[in-house]
Amino acid sequence: MLAFAMAGCGPGSGTQPEYELTGSAMGTTWSVTVARLPEDVNRFALREELESLLVTTELALSTYRPESELSRFNASRSTDWVGVPVELCTIIDVALGISEMTGGAFDVTVGPLVNLWGFGPDGSISVPPTDEQVSSAMQATGYEKLHADCDRPALKKDWPELYVDLSAFAKGYTVDKLAHVLDARGVGDYLVEIGGELKARGHNARGTDWAIAIEEPRLSGRAVQTIVGLTDNGMATSGDYRNFFRHADRLYSHTIDPRSGAPVAHDGASVTVIADSTGFADAMATALLVLGPDTGVEFADRHDIAAYFLVRSGDGLDERRSERFAAEVSVL
Repeated sequence: MLAFAMAGCGPGSGTQPEYELTGSAMGTTWSVTVARLPEDVNRFALREELESLLVTTELALSTYRPESELSRFNASRSTDWVGVPVELCTIIDVALGISEMTGGAFDVTVGPLVNLWGFGPDGSISVPPTDEQVSSAMQATGYEKLHADCDRPALKKDWPELYVDLSAFAKGYTVDKLAHVLDARGVGDYLVEIGGELKARGHNARGTDWAIAIEEPRLSGRAVQTIVGLTDNGMATSGDYRNFFRHADRLYSHTIDPRSGAPVAHDGASVTVIADSTGFADAMATALLVLGPDTGVEFADRHDIAAYFLVRSGDGLDERRSERFAAEVSVL
């Protein structure tokens, strides 16, 4: 978890939220914290609805479950249009738009490279793949080779081995779906989190913005780098320091640059994005980390994205903020 709630009700308040729910899903943990639950909302029915949504979404989007809708599409070697559920088509269509927007820094087809480098469902590795293996895997990647027609709804591959990986988008997307359920039930003050991707609405039980910590990018242990106030927005962080392996005194991060086929190798340690949509923030944090701190800040400013970069500098860290982050985000 790269960003996390410090306290649902604020440090040292003693005030408790009315409703808290936690569990496991999508290979990680999730939580819903509600500061004030409307009187007409049955908490047990709400829990059942949220848990059911998590199950159905994972069955659609998981690459770790062979029976999922996404896994079945990935297993197909057809280059014809393949009928899929409208939700799967819609999420891939949105992800393809972000892939195009970022010039492939976020690429929904990066799956073969993620697997090759030992960060996917095929299992971990201890020795980097060869250049020839990377080159071969890159033939089966490229968002331009994937097409979505959600009027059908259907998906189409130009290359039989194309493999869609939604891991940099699915958690944020699912956070948005859980938040939509709470909105529809009239819940006005909540915090939803899946694996560190967040959506906040209204205020905590103290009546202030939700206090969210951004981690210091340490390779071991956990520490807080900074705390921001979050309300009526989604937030996601991508970093190079939680999932990696070492070989010959070099660290290989799980964040793959789809354009080179290799893990990112610049000094950028993490990127946090705040946006209306947690799904967008999730994908964009990955893209900006791939782009690196220099190009990433320029991209964020050009597209009016609130982004916060942590960059390794000697034995310390430099902070860089996009113009929108600096102007709009409250640092507590």
